[in-house]
Amino acid sequence: MHKILFFCIAVTIGLSAAAQKTKKERKEERRQRVNALIKQEEEGVIAYRKHNVYGFKLTNDGWGLTYEHGRAQSIKKALLFQVDFAERKDPKEKKQTNLSQPSSPFIFGKINYFYPLKLGVQQQLLLGNKSNKNGVAVTGNFGGGLSLGLLRPYYLEVNDSTGGRRVIKYDSPDSTIFTSPSQLGGLDVASAGFSKGWGDMKLSPGAYAKAALRFDYGRYNEVVSALEVGVTAEYYFSKVPQLIYTKQKQLFVNVYFAILFGRRR
Repeated sequence: MHKILFFCIAVTIGLSAAAQKTKKERKEERRQRVNALIKQEEEGVIAYRKHNVYGFKLTNDGWGLTYEHGRAQSIKKALLFQVDFAERKDPKEKKQTNLSQPSSPFIFGKINYFYPLKLGVQQQLLLGNKSNKNGVAVTGNFGGGLSLGLLRPYYLEVNDSTGGRRVIKYDSPDSTIFTSPSQLGGLDVASAGFSKGWGDMKLSPGAYAKAALRFDYGRYNEVVSALEVGVTAEYYFSKVPQLIYTKQKQLFVNVYFAILFGRRR
């Protein structure tokens, strides 16, 4: 019995020491690999071939999500393939609440939610490399691609003649309600909610161009941790109806700020 107990303790200690040694070895191998990659970059060798980056951005008229796949062309150039989804709001939109009855806030005169979906390619140029493994790399990105505007009708929920509730939208026979604040005030109006309008979406195709500066402070260059500021211009082949009593636009220009994260290989 004592021999078995001693054997078990010895095996446990041996496995623990082996695991500790393996962990130290992996850490040392990683350190050596990182140092070799840094040296390669200093000598002009392409240390990374591709990367995948995800991000969240705020614009002057909404918000967005982005995905990027990059492929290195040289030590200072890379080609970026990007997918971007956003929600764009009219600056004049204002939420209102029906004071006569508690309900979901609504936006008077809103015709459509506007979701631009962009597919594009950018050229990335290295403007300033990291001075060390914990420095900041600065790149300039420019390019463009196709933009598909998704228009989801905005629905309101109001009382009907039978005392129940019904939903209406701007291009329905009840569209005059949207243009009459006095009628809305007497209808116990509320937003119909997030679930309405997805089956009635319309498409508005267009194109876009984008330019940006990216500040990458990711440790060891293996991890992408970056901030990006830029400007985009989108042009749609037909006017985009967002809000009544406002000029419908085809050209949208905005600035944005993005937080990006990902990995290189």
